[in-house]
Amino acid sequence: MDERLEAEGEVAVARLAIDSGDLPHAAAHLGNALTADPRHPDAYEALAELVAAAGGHAAALRLFADDEPAIGAVACVAQLHAAVGDWEPAVGVLASVIGADPARPWAEVAWLADPALPGRLAPSAVAQSVARISRTLPEPLPPPLREGVQPFYTLVRACVAAHPEHVLLNTLGSTLARRFGDAADAVAWAERAQRAEAGHWPAIVLGAALRAAGRTDEALAVWEAEIARDPTDLDLYVDVAELYGRTGRHAAGLAWLERALAAEPDHPKAAPAVFALRHAVDGGTAHLLALADHLRTHPEHGYAAQLLDELCEDQPWLGHVHPAAEASVNVLHQMLAEADAARDHEIQLLSSNLEAPSTRLAVRMGFPRAQIAYQAVAAPDPREPQRRVGVRLWEFGGPEGLDARPAVAPPTPEAAERVRQVAALSWAAPGAAYDHAVRLADLSAEDLLAVCVHPPLPREGDQGAYLLGRQPEMWVRAVQTFACLGLAHHRADEPWEGSRRRALLLDLLFGPEDWTNEAAGFALLATAWVDPAVRRDVGHQLADRMMGVGKAWQQRDATILASLCRLVQACPWLEPTFLELAAKMLTAVAEYDAQVRDDDEDERRRAEITAAMDARRAGPPAAPAPQGGRESRKRRSLLDRLRGLGR
Repeated sequence: MDERLEAEGEVAVARLAIDSGDLPHAAAHLGNALTADPRHPDAYEALAELVAAAGGHAAALRLFADDEPAIGAVACVAQLHAAVGDWEPAVGVLASVIGADPARPWAEVAWLADPALPGRLAPSAVAQSVARISRTLPEPLPPPLREGVQPFYTLVRACVAAHPEHVLLNTLGSTLARRFGDAADAVAWAERAQRAEAGHWPAIVLGAALRAAGRTDEALAVWEAEIARDPTDLDLYVDVAELYGRTGRHAAGLAWLERALAAEPDHPKAAPAVFALRHAVDGGTAHLLALADHLRTHPEHGYAAQLLDELCEDQPWLGHVHPAAEASVNVLHQMLAEADAARDHEIQLLSSNLEAPSTRLAVRMGFPRAQIAYQAVAAPDPREPQRRVGVRLWEFGGPEGLDARPAVAPPTPEAAERVRQVAALSWAAPGAAYDHAVRLADLSAEDLLAVCVHPPLPREGDQGAYLLGRQPEMWVRAVQTFACLGLAHHRADEPWEGSRRRALLLDLLFGPEDWTNEAAGFALLATAWVDPAVRRDVGHQLADRMMGVGKAWQQRDATILASLCRLVQACPWLEPTFLELAAKMLTAVAEYDAQVRDDDEDERRRAEITAAMDARRAGPPAAPAPQGGRESRKRRSLLDRLRGLGR
């Protein structure tokens, strides 16, 4: 429902309650009205009517005395204080509301913009209000939050100007200025506070302001001087260490962390920061896994979770679904980007060589009436599993076995909807994805397998519309990933070796080349990240599959190879030979793809797949001549570098 319409409905009910004398009921609906639309003028008018009906502001305030009020009810309290000139409580309560929900326009009230207001407020009260806001705001503020908080920040700037020597206001004002990107003012206010009354908190804030202004060495000097004066704040050691690390002086940073850990071996920030800084030096995934293990044994260390999220965020599989690499996916993107493209167009795709069967799911999710055909199968045959498997998700029919169809019936609607609600494109770390998928643990294995080849449409909303209209393949891959993570929870009480969940995931991993190989591989990896006992087994299974696909890549395209290499790289417990092989294969694939693009081979690859809209746009496509795959002298020269590594 539209926010304004919802607010209007709540105000109408509130006024009926006022007329009937049910004032608590009216107060509740006015709180709901402001929750729906913080700027709704009728809500404020009705609030004044409630005050009159209650017999005054004090009585009206008591109507909002709830242990767990709606956020709009708290905004009503701020408005009631302001209406009688209780400015400091009004600002303090409004600051609490803004801090709790900074993206919404709570601060756009007329009384907050009154130019006389700064002179009516004690600077200490303003400072306390800033503290209520700053601790919940990210740095820097993204544009939507800046807009919501800006009126309050304008008040703070006016108050700092009115009280230039107030230590606490300048100190806390600096923290807010920093979040707005006003580094010069943040430094000036913090320096003013430090000059007026040197102390621990002003020194911390001054160092942070200098850091934000890019004055790194000055920030370090301020912080190190403060540690020399008061060595008890170990969190400041971490700030110093991370700033050294950020500027490439990792050894100096590690020395500061070692000092902190010598004083407190389980310090909740220093211990995780060591892994993050070592990762910055060494790369790879060993320190990320160590950080995940630290978080598993110290779940109360929120800073470990924050660092792990930041370090995994941009890495395929560690923080998000790995992208697809098939040529038909590129064509799908081009067709979806057409200004007049519509999902009911009859797209016809014809490729020289068979692709991963799940590619069909993505193309038909974008264009349900699409027709997809392949001319040949390049050797070695990607339809053949790498080893004997008990479960197959795809069967291949047609005259030459080139028509891939799901080999299992659709899932129950309830199971499909559950996976639809749980599936995600990103996560904080592999262990977080594993934990998130526990909501699928009670689904049958048959339903979870079926969802992999009968994926539901994306959830409604902006992201779902974007995925359907621009990248449907990412949604298909997300569904498959979480269906396999659900399998990782299947009969979790069974010992790993010999368990059904292990057998099912290995069947998918070693089955015909497909995106489901990758999804199952990630489910195995996530299981290993949360259970050290299965790491050796999982690592060797992933390495085995990677090497099998790598051998196929020597003769033909194998689009899942890069993804499998990254899964192996996320197993730092493996022998160095496997990790080196994964890195070199990944480099070879990337170099080959780059050479293809440099030689305009990308145009040839696009020509392998022809696309035509229905008769309204074009006639039937001309079948391209069969291509011999991507084998070339360049591929062989790159593969020469890998010889012997897999033996």
